[in-house]
Amino acid sequence: MAEYTSSSITIEAAPADVMAVIADFARYPDWTGEVKEAEVLATDTTGRAEQVRLVMDAGAIKDDQTLAYTWTGENEVSWTLVKSQMLRSLDGTYLLKPAGAGATEVTYQLTVDVKIPMLGMIKRKAEKVIIDRALAGLKKRVESGK
Repeated sequence: MAEYTSSSITIEAAPADVMAVIADFARYPDWTGEVKEAEVLATDTTGRAEQVRLVMDAGAIKDDQTLAYTWTGENEVSWTLVKSQMLRSLDGTYLLKPAGAGATEVTYQLTVDVKIPMLGMIKRKAEKVIIDRALAGLKKRVESGK
């Protein structure tokens, strides 16, 4: 089993409000920092994204990638890499759990494997930075009410 990096944050909003921001790919360039373009390529019968093309600029890693999304109930979404210029694999999950009066605990789990050789500890550190930035951006976006 591949090693993964995981982190959690509490957001002062209901799970449905948090998931609405996560599912709104067109707005990712507004709050994620690393995503410069996002385009939904395919949707399921409920209108949720099944494939999304993302143009990323995360400093050392610039990439044009397509991800496949799987929605599990109302509080979990996972993704896996379909194609990429820089990555061999990318698997992630957002898991939302109610955390008291109007709050949600969001756990982000990520595994990334790049095509270029990289030490495991450097890769884990990069995953941690990606996760922490994404969670902070998500929290700010949701709690700002935009």
